[in-house]
Amino acid sequence: MTQAREAVARHLADAGVAPGSAFTDAVLLVVSELVTNVLRHATRSPVTDVGITVGAGHLVVSVADAEPCLPDLTPAGMGAGLLMVAELAASFDGAVSVETAAGHDDGKAVLVRFLLPA
Repeated sequence: MTQAREAVARHLADAGVAPGSAFTDAVLLVVSELVTNVLRHATRSPVTDVGITVGAGHLVVSVADAEPCLPDLTPAGMGAGLLMVAELAASFDGAVSVETAAGHDDGKAVLVRFLLPA
């Protein structure tokens, strides 16, 4: 988890996002929570891929694994961790979604989109 946070922090800095800002803290907390979810809930998955994409005023964090079971992203179905992730994304005009993961047979990627602060 530490490696994922450090790599994302470097990418954020490269993208011009201020280290130590509320936005950076939110993104790093999201990465920690999503990687933790893979470790807890995707026990059959030998691989976790963490990605970050910045463009068109948005930042997207993706965490992919080889577990085919999709998380329930309804407010009633989310656990405390995913609910926190959704709230953090929403606080920056973003959202959480899930899609089939490229490169993982039957896997998924949880995507968290944020609007980049001005």
